[in-house]
Amino acid sequence: MKDDVKEILFTEEEIAVKVKELGQQISEDYRGEDLTVVGILKGSNIFMGDLIRKIDIPLSIDFMVVSSYGQSTESSGVVKVLKDLEYSIEGKNILIVEDIIDTGLTLDYLKENLFRRKPKSLKICTLLDKPARRKVDLKVDYVGFEIPDAFIVGYGIDYAEKYRNLPYIAVLKEEVYE
Repeated sequence: MKDDVKEILFTEEEIAVKVKELGQQISEDYRGEDLTVVGILKGSNIFMGDLIRKIDIPLSIDFMVVSSYGQSTESSGVVKVLKDLEYSIEGKNILIVEDIIDTGLTLDYLKENLFRRKPKSLKICTLLDKPARRKVDLKVDYVGFEIPDAFIVGYGIDYAEKYRNLPYIAVLKEEVYE
């Protein structure tokens, strides 16, 4: 796996510092409120697990599984909800947690989908933001790192269901996915 890595963008230690900062900011912004954190699986699971342990206010969690990539490196733009929320979000503060925002098409769809369910508030938190590839105007409330237009793996982010277990975030060598 390590032989497939072109370069490490963020070390395990750098990620831990950023996750702590995000957790502190989210805690401050929602102080005195309840919060429902919605993880977008599979990619966000490691980030979300670390993040919620750094949030020091009452919270509940739920998950959605959506797909717009399949085995490809490009989003198809067609979002499929493979697993929906288990609980109603009406009247609740919702924080969507995503691993990476690329074109923004998936999150734009999810945001509209969840807004129709009448939450009290709806914000987005992502570990990685790739604005160079954005195809829609999407407001992201909490961003860990802005990244270049490169194919990223590690810390929950995969290529063809591999590399999620790398403890850092790295650029994958082009020959691996071409």
